This record gives sequence, structure tokens and C-alpha cells, in this order.
Amino acid sequence: MGKLNVLDWIAFVLLIIGGLNWGLVGVFKFDLVRAIFGDMSVVSRIIYILVGVAALYAIYFLIRVCMKRPAA
Repeated sequence: MGKLNVLDWIAFVLLIIGGLNWGLVGVFKFDLVRAIFGDMSVVSRIIYILVGVAALYAIYFLIRVCMKRPAA
């Protein structure tokens, strides 16, 4: 797979944050982002947007990795 660049690491950290937040929402009905930054505040919306962009980047990352692998 090779080394991860800085953008890869940022995307994966954001995905972990988003995943944990959705886990809290699903299990405890507790939105940590909203609790810290307010209900749909500017900062909350930026965080949600960044997590969404990170998910799109993760799709690109997986395609990039799969294209580099030799066919089995």
C-alpha cells in the first residue's frame, strides 16, 4: 500500500471522529459535536462538512489503492 501522506492521515482521523460521533448518536442518542460546539453552529457545520469530505476522500483513496494492486 505504501506510506500514507498527510492528507490521508487527516481524512482518516476525521473519519474516526465522525464514526465515533455517529456511534454515540446511535447508541446513546448523544451528539458530541453538538454538545461541544452547539446545535448546528458554524463550527458544528464545518466539522460535519469536513467529515463528509473525508468520506469522499476515503472513496478516492480506496480506488487509488485498488488500482495499484496487481490483479489476482
